[in-house]
Amino acid sequence: MRTVSGSAEVHETAIVSDGATIGRGAYVGPYCCVGSDVILGANVRLESHVVVTGLTTIGAGSSVYPFASLGQKPQDLKYKGEKSRLEIGENTVIREYVTANTGTENGGMVTKIGDNCLIMAYCHIAHDCIIGNNVIMVNGVNLSGHVVVGDHVIIGGMSAVKQFIRIGKYAMIGGDTGVDRDVIPYGLARSNRLTALRGLNIIGLKRNGARADMIKRMMDAYRDLFDYDYELVSFTDNLQAVSSKYSDTEQQEIKEIIDFIKSTSKNPVCTAVAPDER
Repeated sequence: MRTVSGSAEVHETAIVSDGATIGRGAYVGPYCCVGSDVILGANVRLESHVVVTGLTTIGAGSSVYPFASLGQKPQDLKYKGEKSRLEIGENTVIREYVTANTGTENGGMVTKIGDNCLIMAYCHIAHDCIIGNNVIMVNGVNLSGHVVVGDHVIIGGMSAVKQFIRIGKYAMIGGDTGVDRDVIPYGLARSNRLTALRGLNIIGLKRNGARADMIKRMMDAYRDLFDYDYELVSFTDNLQAVSSKYSDTEQQEIKEIIDFIKSTSKNPVCTAVAPDER
């Protein structure tokens, strides 16, 4: 039979299998599914529509948000049904649509997430990953199998970490980074993700009724503004020249481009790549 400690609350629509252990003060919300080998510690919260299965333990005070799936079989063709585990520490927050799989025989048979971690929405933690304490994984981070993440690491959103990679404690990974080498403790790593313009959105302009002469004037202004030979002329000089040249233009789209660049922003404006680099 399932074990439910005093003061635990299980919603009437939740499915809790016989053999599951539900700790004191825990909450299993609407439409959650809890497997027979699952152990939920004291004051754990499964908000709603959460699936926890396999040999999975969730430590006291942790919370799991809707549509997370924890303890499913590894996405590894070498997995042969061995009784591997997923262990989640205390006071860790698992946000929406997070997936975390159990371990494999080739990786120590366990996947671990430490205490006081924040795993934001849509993250994936693959088999045999070992995540330390006080780790923050921002939305959409994907860890391949056998990744080791030290304490107090922050991994920026939409980053992907290659299998067997080690990230040392207190390291920070910038968003949208592909991590394919070990990162030293206290290190700061990020990919070179410079965004560059490759022209105007001509298709979009045509679809919205822009005339051919309007598009031609916009392309002329674009070429004047984003001169490719920055060794001879700076972008600031280009902007000043274009502002003067098109000061009397009635074409609102060109004015919008100039005003957008001149408006206050902490971000630099994308520059353009040369035609032969597109």
